[in-house]
Amino acid sequence: MTDSKKVYYTVEAGDNLICRKCDIPLEETEAVFEYLDNTFPVVLPACPKCGFVYVPEDLALGKVLSVEKVLEDK
Repeated sequence: MTDSKKVYYTVEAGDNLICRKCDIPLEETEAVFEYLDNTFPVVLPACPKCGFVYVPEDLALGKVLSVEKVLEDK
């Protein structure tokens, strides 16, 4: 999905993630996290119809939280 640019995190959509609103499977989608004027490209499951992006708990409370702390300490 990504050519030569760096992607900081990837989650495969798989067949078991369904958008509750649209009742269709989520697809791998490129997204960008932004925090304190920094951007981080990621690939996450998202609904192709409504645009909902699924952020797994381990990403939100793990990697994202640790990056926030590092950036705030700068």
